[in-house]
Order: sequence, then C-alpha cells, then structure tokens
Amino acid sequence: MKFDIVTIFPRMVEAGLAEGVVSRGIERGILSVQVHDLRTYTTDRHRTVDDVPYGGGPGMVMKPEPLARAVEDITQRRGTPTSVILLSPQGRRFDHAEAVRMSALPHVVLLCGRYEGIDERVRTGVATDELSIGDFVLSGGELAALVVVDAISRHLPGVVGDARSVAEDSFSRGLLDYPHYTRPSEFAGGQVPDVLLSGHHEDVRRWRKMASLRRTLERRPDLMNIASLDDEGRAMLDEIRNEQERKS
Repeated sequence: MKFDIVTIFPRMVEAGLAEGVVSRGIERGILSVQVHDLRTYTTDRHRTVDDVPYGGGPGMVMKPEPLARAVEDITQRRGTPTSVILLSPQGRRFDHAEAVRMSALPHVVLLCGRYEGIDERVRTGVATDELSIGDFVLSGGELAALVVVDAISRHLPGVVGDARSVAEDSFSRGLLDYPHYTRPSEFAGGQVPDVLLSGHHEDVRRWRKMASLRRTLERRPDLMNIASLDDEGRAMLDEIRNEQERKS
C-alpha cells in the first residue's frame, strides 16, 4: 500500500515513521510511504505556503496552489491516488471501521493543514475526502496523518507480527479490550486474577469475553448499540446488567 504525506514539517512526520509497526511494514516492503515538503511546491523565493484571509480575521490561511501542485506531482511520479485526504477537525470521524475500509485502498495521499485553516478550494477541488481523528484541535495535521497511517497499516497482512493481536484489539468487535496482565503475579498490592493463572483455556476465554463486555458497558456504553454479540455475549451482557441492578 502506498501513502504520500504532504506537510511543511517533513522531519516531524519522518520521525514518527522511523519506529514501530509502520517502520517494520516499510522495511518488509508492505508499505511505501513518502513524505513531501509542501514548500518545494511554491514558486516565490520565500517559499510561501500561506496568506492573509479574504474578509479579514486572525491567523493565516494555507494557499491552494502549492497543495494542488503537490498532488499533481505525486500523481505523475507515484500514480493516481485512490483517495486524497484532507486532515481537518471539520472532517468525517476516522474510526476503526474507516481504518479497515481504507486498508483495502492501494494509494492514499494525506494533506496536513496548518495555521488558521486551508483555502476552501483545496477541500472542493483537490481533496476527495476530509477526515478528523477526534473532536479537538491540533496545531497541524502531521500527528493526525501518523495516526491514520498507523491505524490503517495494522490491518495489512504482515505488518503486525501476530495477526491475532489485531483481531483482538479494542473496537475490532465493537468492544473495548479486556485487561492484560504479565509477570509478576503480584505488584503494588494488585493480584493477577486466578483464572489467568489456572491454565484452563476455556475459562480464560470466557473471563476475557466477560471482562471486555463489562469494561465496554462501564466506560463506553454507547458502543453496545453497535457491538457484534453472539448468543454467549448477549447472555453475558444480561448477567452483567442484572448484577449491576442488584448492586444499585
């Protein structure tokens, strides 16, 4: 899969790509990620990428021409992208389902905004989609781009060493993950649950499923409306809710 990231801070993005899962995916040839300095697509000697907003107001607005040239250059050298994503707090919410969907795309371009905003003609004439990683504002789209690349890359075969860890991640079944423990069995007064030390695989499986349901219901009850539950999961959920009612 190909990613192209357009930014005015290429070193910031390159540092985030140099470690971890994405770095391994690049080394294995599963991912092809190129970072492009937006200032190389300017035409003035000051390499200007922003200007004052029409109508007045605070801050500066990113100009449309450099971003359009960047996408044109990427298209010529790397092929026509499947999707050109503008990263923005105004975009559609990027979530687990979107990461899974985008993992099937062969080529994604990510445009990182800065300053007060981006000229609207980039949204309407250059980008094909607009994504937000949450209801908050960052200083720019670089961190968001790294989040998107990481989340998508995990779903590509061979990027993560053990595919089971991806299948069992939080949100993979619409639920939060169950608690994890490792050695030592006792730490700071906290004890690993006996069932995890029992060696009984079926009991462990059921405990983890119950713990995942319990945690989701407590922390993100909204997810229960979209969670994919089998008969066992629904029975466990009823058990948890009955338990809560008895305590209340």
